[in-house]
Amino acid sequence: MSKLYLSIVIPCYNEEKNLKRRVLSEVEGYLEKQKYTSEVIISDDGSTDGSIEFVKKFCQKNSRFRLLKNPHGGKPFAVRAGVEKAKGEIVLFTDMDQSTPINQIARLLPFFEKNYDVVIGSRGQVRKGYSLLRRLASKVFIIVRQMLLLGDIIDTQCGFKAFKNKVAKDLFSRLLIFKKTEKAKGWKVGAFDVELLFIAQKRGYKIVEVAVAWQDRDAAVQGKQKKYFKESRQMLKEILRVKLSDLRGAYR
Repeated sequence: MSKLYLSIVIPCYNEEKNLKRRVLSEVEGYLEKQKYTSEVIISDDGSTDGSIEFVKKFCQKNSRFRLLKNPHGGKPFAVRAGVEKAKGEIVLFTDMDQSTPINQIARLLPFFEKNYDVVIGSRGQVRKGYSLLRRLASKVFIIVRQMLLLGDIIDTQCGFKAFKNKVAKDLFSRLLIFKKTEKAKGWKVGAFDVELLFIAQKRGYKIVEVAVAWQDRDAAVQGKQKKYFKESRQMLKEILRVKLSDLRGAYR
């Protein structure tokens, strides 16, 4: 049996609507055509809808997939739990809604052959499917975040990031702001991507940002009304915590 090449971690919290849109079939349909070996870990974050049962049935029919059940703690902790179980040489985490379709992994993988340690998808400055309000909140977030941390990276929040396995495990083990599972209500995301990439930069890992296709399919499916400015303010507070922690020498 050949060595496992790619592990894909997909966090899941009350994703029944997206699951019924056959997003996992999209992932399987792409992977079955590839020459490399792969696994998909659905890391559930204590879903309370029909997500777990749906994923269980899908895993029974598709051996590449497996379900990892976790207590509710928010997206960062669901991703971390999946990464810790990943066995592939390369570890990718991506969102369930497939706003960035799985075929975009083909844009990221070649950079590992060029000795990059972390390869992150970037939606750039133009994001299809964003409302005017969300574009404004996103722009403000990027400007302020670049002033504080990771000034050379445009998009820290795209949920499509790949790492060498050992690098991923090293980075997640060093998270401070998102070190322990906190009491969460709903799909708590936060700025854990920023802390993760900041630690990678501090550790001297080679990072590259790669343009990927992206469309907000989740908003189209679920019709959510998110409080984008409130979300951005919360993330900026967390970024300030990262900045202050660094000034105190916490990331040495």
